[in-house]
Amino acid sequence: MAGPSDKFVDTPDAVDSAEYQAFLDDFSHQLTHGEGEILHGHVLSVSEKEVIVDIGRKIEGLVPASQFPLMEGKPAVRTGDEIEVMIDRRGEPVEGYILLSYERPHRLHVWEHLEKAAAEQTPVTGRVVNKVKGGLAVDIGAIAFLPSSQVEIRPIHNLDSYLGREIEVLVLKLNRRRGNAIVSRRELLEREMSARKTEALAGLYEGAIVSGVVKNLTDYGAFVDLGGIDGLLHVSDLSYGNVAHPSAVVQVGDQVTVKVLKFDREKERISLGIKQLHPDPWTQIEERYPRQSRVVGRVVSVTDYGAFVELETGVEGLIHISEMTWSRRMKHPAKVVKTGDSVEAVVLEVKPKERRISLGIKQLEADPWTTVADRYSVGSVVEGRVRKLADFGAFIEIEEGIDGLVHISDLSWTAHVKHPSELVKKGQIVQAVILSIDAPNRRLSLGVKQLQPDAWETFFRGHQMGDMVRGRISRAAPFGVFVELLPGVEGLCHRSEISPEAGKRPGGKHAGTEEPALPIGEEMEFKIIKMNEAQKRIGLSLRAITEEDEQNRLRDYKRQAVAATSTVGDAIKQHKLEDNR
Repeated sequence: MAGPSDKFVDTPDAVDSAEYQAFLDDFSHQLTHGEGEILHGHVLSVSEKEVIVDIGRKIEGLVPASQFPLMEGKPAVRTGDEIEVMIDRRGEPVEGYILLSYERPHRLHVWEHLEKAAAEQTPVTGRVVNKVKGGLAVDIGAIAFLPSSQVEIRPIHNLDSYLGREIEVLVLKLNRRRGNAIVSRRELLEREMSARKTEALAGLYEGAIVSGVVKNLTDYGAFVDLGGIDGLLHVSDLSYGNVAHPSAVVQVGDQVTVKVLKFDREKERISLGIKQLHPDPWTQIEERYPRQSRVVGRVVSVTDYGAFVELETGVEGLIHISEMTWSRRMKHPAKVVKTGDSVEAVVLEVKPKERRISLGIKQLEADPWTTVADRYSVGSVVEGRVRKLADFGAFIEIEEGIDGLVHISDLSWTAHVKHPSELVKKGQIVQAVILSIDAPNRRLSLGVKQLQPDAWETFFRGHQMGDMVRGRISRAAPFGVFVELLPGVEGLCHRSEISPEAGKRPGGKHAGTEEPALPIGEEMEFKIIKMNEAQKRIGLSLRAITEEDEQNRLRDYKRQAVAATSTVGDAIKQHKLEDNR
């Protein structure tokens, strides 16, 4: 039989030719099937351009090779294969052959399968072949449109990752006449999720041990997909230890085993825990970590107020900043320990109910206050650095861990100090005298002024009532004037002790006024009329000096008068004696 004509062209939309119609009419008496009926034929030969098929009744048909999947450049069928075909009146005739279509029965089966899947809402498998406006093109035997809103349960913006993937979808709409279809993957996923959720809920109860996948993380915990339903794994239920963020324990995508702590079936709220799968390490914690015992742990975090040390999984203790060193000058715990350090510490206190353990480092060394009385004595002179200033005094560190207080009243014998900063500065090295030691209460009293003799004491030892002293008028008051007798030592001359004559001065106030005008800054002599060492008070007087001068002049006058009277009497007596002779 002659081979197919080279004039054959596969043009599905070609108009039927008269010659081909006549050819079909000539052989119509040999055909027992209609044009739209599926025929079963056997492949006689295969070439790169066509496949010759025996459809019976001594009639052979030709199928264009382009309608078959290709394998090594030839249609993927072999001689002897049985295939389904239909008579095709749309193509160009080929001499001696009936033009057949392999695509039409295949498409017919595809559409029948799709219509059945649409009616029964069963999933079909397709391959994503392209990205189109508003969604994806999926080959399910026919090219179907998958809207972007129907790709996933949650909106997705990047569809590139789906190109080339095989996915299962549901047929939403089908139009065989127009040859289009709309499919959804989202509805299939929701259906599967609902089924898994129902199955998961059926097996959930408080106390159940279940597995899930970490879905996402928040600051307060992790959400775990238990199979269609999510449970919350709170950050406090991740570990018996302190967890700053869930990411320190779990990551998105991790497969985790959890325990159901609470389950509200109506609201579908599930609380989960990981730490509850293990024994509570705080049980019998006091037996494992008795007070004053020494422990070794790893520093897991450092804060402004101290450092947290992991003693075992789920058990952490706090070394407060005040328990790191006997010295009070430390500014930050990071100066002593760092995260990751292995440290030895002493257990100070254990509180199982509060899940707290207090630790100390400074207790590894002897408390300097226990021997302070052996190393220092009252009256001894010490040297130290001014560590802190307060309104009431200055704290001086005489050695690490030992601070003493210099009260503001013990800074100077003479100066009127309103704040310690007037005489000492922070960081300054100063000497002081130990005034008292109170080791049990960790108190040490120091004095700076005691380094020098007390000016008041010196004055009272060298003077007594009635002494004449010279002083400088330092300041005036409504009741008199203050007179500086020694640096830091003042006496008061009350206005009643200022003679009117002393108050009279050019341009000054006169006697009889309320405030005698003694010249400030001028030196004058006064008489001590009062002395009170306990109260550090000295009374002075100008009037007493004036009165004493007057009394002295009166006595001199009387002596001179007596002397003069005696001289006149003696002369008279002598004259009488001479007359008697």
